[in-house]
Amino acid sequence: MAKDKCSCAEGPEPTTGTHYDEPMSLEQIADNFALYGLNKRTAALQNLDTELRGEVGSGAHALRRHARLLGLCQKMAGVHEALRKAKR
Repeated sequence: MAKDKCSCAEGPEPTTGTHYDEPMSLEQIADNFALYGLNKRTAALQNLDTELRGEVGSGAHALRRHARLLGLCQKMAGVHEALRKAKR
């Protein structure tokens, strides 16, 4: 028996990349976050909060990454709160 071979791409694009493999902006991530259901939004915020509570490296890259994640967390929390008030 011959093995079936898939002619499709190796896998789906990452959820944090655009069509041209450029990183998504914080606004795009927050917009996508608004499409999640209540449970998925809560889980995403908890995961992000857990990551932010971890140790931050002293390098410039680690500090910039932590600052960006903190800003993203604040945006996502605002979106989540607005959607909860709208009962969504």
